[in-house]
Amino acid sequence: MEKERENDVIAGRNAVAEALRAGRPIDRIYVRRGDRTGSVHAILRMAKEAGVAVKDVDARKLDAMCGGENHQGIAAVAAVHAFSETEDIFALAESRGEPPFLIVCDEIADPHNLGAIIRTAECAGAHGVVIPKRRSVGLTAAVGRASAGAVEYLPVVRVPNIASFLDEIKARGVWVYTADMDGTDWCQTDFSGPAALVVGSEGFGVSRLVKEKSDFIVSLPMKGRINSLNASVACGILCYEIARQRAGIRAKGGM
Repeated sequence: MEKERENDVIAGRNAVAEALRAGRPIDRIYVRRGDRTGSVHAILRMAKEAGVAVKDVDARKLDAMCGGENHQGIAAVAAVHAFSETEDIFALAESRGEPPFLIVCDEIADPHNLGAIIRTAECAGAHGVVIPKRRSVGLTAAVGRASAGAVEYLPVVRVPNIASFLDEIKARGVWVYTADMDGTDWCQTDFSGPAALVVGSEGFGVSRLVKEKSDFIVSLPMKGRINSLNASVACGILCYEIARQRAGIRAKGGM
């Protein structure tokens, strides 16, 4: 039986071009490998001007995405919400009279994980989530569903390079805390100031360069035989420790 096209996929040259002209939020454009001539070239030029990421794929990938519809070698995945700018995050923090609190996702590929992270970040009082332009899922329909609507309320920013972004926010006084093994115990870490929490990918964790850019490495205790947590679960635990410290809530019998 032929697979149906996902409802967030825009298939075909005219359809993709019109979506770009209309300013529709686009998560990513997929183009058949080796096919960048004629009208496709013009569409990719528009995509570059709009800051939309483009990925070369084989024809089978496009066929699967489009459910057998004639895609003419190109398809786009619509974003469920427009991406924000870094300044939107800092502006939201300033409007609340709070030090900036960001979640930085280093190559999160699973839409359910990213959606859950956005949902938790919004609930915990974060001011924004940052993702890389490449090697990461974007604001797809699946991410929107997993976020339970949080994408409507929390700025999500997409940047070309996570390591460079960390340099930028560190220059603005933000401390970078990266969740990884063999770091400082999460309960002994001061998160009270301007903070960016970095969460790594499901399979590989954070990259070496991102770890080098970090001010602190923060670890959660692993008592079982499995040595890592799901990315969204680890993020949730640390988000609420940050929220606890910022609210001045003392742990029973301790700090």
